Amino acid sequence: MPKVRSCFACTACGYESPKWAGRCPSCGAWNTMEETLAAAAPDKSVQKTIKQRPGNGSAVMKLNDIPEDTTIRTSTGISELDRVLGGGIVEGGLMLLGGDPGIGKSTLLIQVCANLCKTGLKVLYVSGEESARQIKLRANRLGIHEDNLYVLAENALDNVETRMQEVQPHVMVVDSIQTMYRPEMASAPGSVSQIRECTSLLMRMAKETGTSIFLVGHVTKEGAIAGPRMLEHMVDVVLYFEGDHQQQYRLLRAVKNRFGSVNELGVFQMTGEGMQVVPNPSEQLLSHRAKGASGSVVFCGLEGSRPILCDVQALAAQSYFGTPRRTVNGAEMGRVSLLLAVLEKRCGQKTYNQDIYINVAGGLELSEPAADLALCAAVVSSLKDASLGSETAVMGEVGLAGEVRAIPQCERRVSECQRLGFTTLVLPKENLKRMKVPEGMKLIGVDTVMQALSVLF
Repeated sequence: MPKVRSCFACTACGYESPKWAGRCPSCGAWNTMEETLAAAAPDKSVQKTIKQRPGNGSAVMKLNDIPEDTTIRTSTGISELDRVLGGGIVEGGLMLLGGDPGIGKSTLLIQVCANLCKTGLKVLYVSGEESARQIKLRANRLGIHEDNLYVLAENALDNVETRMQEVQPHVMVVDSIQTMYRPEMASAPGSVSQIRECTSLLMRMAKETGTSIFLVGHVTKEGAIAGPRMLEHMVDVVLYFEGDHQQQYRLLRAVKNRFGSVNELGVFQMTGEGMQVVPNPSEQLLSHRAKGASGSVVFCGLEGSRPILCDVQALAAQSYFGTPRRTVNGAEMGRVSLLLAVLEKRCGQKTYNQDIYINVAGGLELSEPAADLALCAAVVSSLKDASLGSETAVMGEVGLAGEVRAIPQCERRVSECQRLGFTTLVLPKENLKRMKVPEGMKLIGVDTVMQALSVLF
């Protein structure tokens, strides 16, 4: 039997080293080297066994000779999840779902399993964290009583493969990949080598049998999926489940999708009956908006192909500290600091003695530059203690010279604002040149931030 030795592996890139280091020599990440167990080289006198299975022996084909089979998609029964996946589950696809503990990953997937069983499909739910009795309690709470839903509480992936061959499911859920392990490997479950090998085996099972597999992944304190970065490269789809435990909304975002577009967003609402779809997120996010209050501006952002209206809020208060506070929730801190400098230099707005607080209601994260003008308008509205009209929306990118630049897909944003009853829009003049003004709406094109502020206030 080979001796067992310890080594240190990077949880970010998988690099292995015999000694611990504060910084990974391969990827440069700090504090990612964790101790793991690795088997030493076996004795040469012992016959070597093949651990990896042989390939499938595929032949070389010309590109024009490859048949163009239409991808078969299966609906999950949840419209928002189908939107993020690009139309449904693809046969033989390997999908990874990550999120914070308690965000609702297992609840969403067991609802998907129930919907698939109602269509006559056979589903296997493999749990390495919960017992079969615990899964039964969750199913009873959600009102799930399906005959085609099989449950397996197992951590050893070799046993999972055996049971999968017996059941032959159409869809399988593995909750979670960090709890699975290969018995012939000496390292502990959740280590870099175990996650890499288990994902590789599941990928082979999905491609050979045509079974669609959902993997649940833990996340680190930085919000990234735990394990080597290779994990996200191996799977076909990477989904992130985001949200705040104190709020009822959950956001499902696709950051990788080989079968559809990325950066699509699905909005859910956590209830006692499980995850409920929010069909009109713009109306929900603006339903509790305080009309007539200063520092509140409506902005129409794009999440993938979906326009979503949100409430951008700002509060400016007299600072009693040497360095004023800057607190930002829902936007990038560096971008907000840049915009405050533009307001100070180009517009004459004094913010050096003001504590500035920025919040995007509903838990959304504004990452596109099109929200710059709305953030500026919200800050000035709070500084002047003057409110905008309740039917006014603002959008546009702001440069360092104070100019307002054009934004993409402006027509789609304007249509969403019109659908929700907004009549006045302040937007870049460059976009207005190429647009047809909808009936009943007033579109105001601006070239600079100063011009936009003079129009709004």
